[in-house]
Amino acid sequence: MDKMKIAVLFGGQSSEHIVSCMSAANVVRQIDTERYELLLIGITEEGHWLKAESPEDICSGAWRESRVEAVISPDATKKCVMLTKDGVITEEHIDVAFPVLHGLYGEDGTIQGLFELAQIPYVGCGVLSSAVSMDKLYTKIIVDDLGIRQASYVPVMGWKMKKDMDDIIRRIEEKFSYPVFVKPSNAGSSRGVTRAQDRESLIAGLEEAARHDSKILVEETITGHEVECALLGGGHKPVKSSGVGEILAAAEFYDFDAKYFNEDSRTVIDPELPGDSAQRVREAAEKIFNAVDGYGLARADFFVTEAGEVIFNEINTMPGFTAISMYPMLWEAAGMDKKALIGRLIELAFERGQEQA
Repeated sequence: MDKMKIAVLFGGQSSEHIVSCMSAANVVRQIDTERYELLLIGITEEGHWLKAESPEDICSGAWRESRVEAVISPDATKKCVMLTKDGVITEEHIDVAFPVLHGLYGEDGTIQGLFELAQIPYVGCGVLSSAVSMDKLYTKIIVDDLGIRQASYVPVMGWKMKKDMDDIIRRIEEKFSYPVFVKPSNAGSSRGVTRAQDRESLIAGLEEAARHDSKILVEETITGHEVECALLGGGHKPVKSSGVGEILAAAEFYDFDAKYFNEDSRTVIDPELPGDSAQRVREAAEKIFNAVDGYGLARADFFVTEAGEVIFNEINTMPGFTAISMYPMLWEAAGMDKKALIGRLIELAFERGQEQA
């Protein structure tokens, strides 16, 4: 039987470019090459699409020197990647796409829209669920209607910062006491997130967040266990949730460096949590995943206080697959190894296509 061809996309134009490369290197090692032929497409931070010749190229960065351009055609009658080398264009049919892309232009519905236009089955959430889950403000608006506790917040628009910063500061200080967290609405891996202890650091945090997005959230500080729950499935079949994992950050909070480059940060699978809070985390995660029309995979993040209160933080529709990422670790703890997990995610991509047919 002929192998099916899978296009794995990585890199991208977001602040999580390097994390995407780290994730993709792990994903491609787990794809069943007896069933699938790989076509690797790297997207530079400038937005140049290039063919990578081997999985090793992803790790070494050699793909950035590729002389072969590779772009997915939006033509639904072709379902192909257009390869250009030395001015000569060839077309290569693909059966499924796996966008191992984190953050803007990869996790926000944009690349998913291209796959929808091309009618190519793809791994992960659809256009709507990707877009609303990537945007923390709109996620909060949806979760507000679910009866699930989440951190109180004040939305800030970047254009208003230039017009009336004093009014913004007044609104925040009327609602919260310090410290507060300042977050870009659209950014992942805690890029642009700061903890403000006073007015001066609040202003600096707002300016930093504005470098990442035009919408910003200022949130109350929650003290408690930082926990995560992995989700798998969707569509006509009930979503499945994993057990719960806890983040033990080797920093003031779990920022980008603490996540990926501080060896003292640790993750604990099935931690001791108050009462039945672990089960309530799972139930809330499934409810939120369904509310945002999730499909394929996601990771939902929560706080659990010492009193056992469960507080939603955010949902990530293309969680990391790095060597230290919680999503694959949680499924391994549930008895599904990385190869089986990747295989199931690809199967779900085809199943969605069949459901929509």
